[in-house]
Amino acid sequence: MPDVTVKRVEDFDAIFGGAFRRVRAGLGVSSFGLSTIDLPPNFSHFPEHDQTHDDQEEVYTLISGRAKLLVGGQEYDLEPGVFARVAASEKRKIVTEGEAARVIAIGGTPGRIYEPPEFSEEGTKPPTLEEIEAKSQAKATPA
Repeated sequence: MPDVTVKRVEDFDAIFGGAFRRVRAGLGVSSFGLSTIDLPPNFSHFPEHDQTHDDQEEVYTLISGRAKLLVGGQEYDLEPGVFARVAASEKRKIVTEGEAARVIAIGGTPGRIYEPPEFSEEGTKPPTLEEIEAKSQAKATPA
């Protein structure tokens, strides 16, 4: 039997009201982070964040719809076929306008073995935005 896992997007464990799907865990991937994010039309509530709490750089690409990636005061149009890499230290936010978007997010830590965050495991409680921000602050201000 080949070592392969095949699933439809709706079969992955979903958190944050169904908007974030735990693709990495659902497929059994262990070497990088992988998720889908479904954003409705005219959505601006995606939290602005960086990845300094875990030093992951992220790649975003869309499999449907259109969105804007906001980084460092710049706007980047995302649509199927466009890929964007964002360094861990950069604050980023994804917004939509008139149409929904399904985003694929891929993450990894340069030069280190990937360590999946606990919340990315199926069945675990997702962190609150406050918890994520607290981790970023703790990493930014060493003791």
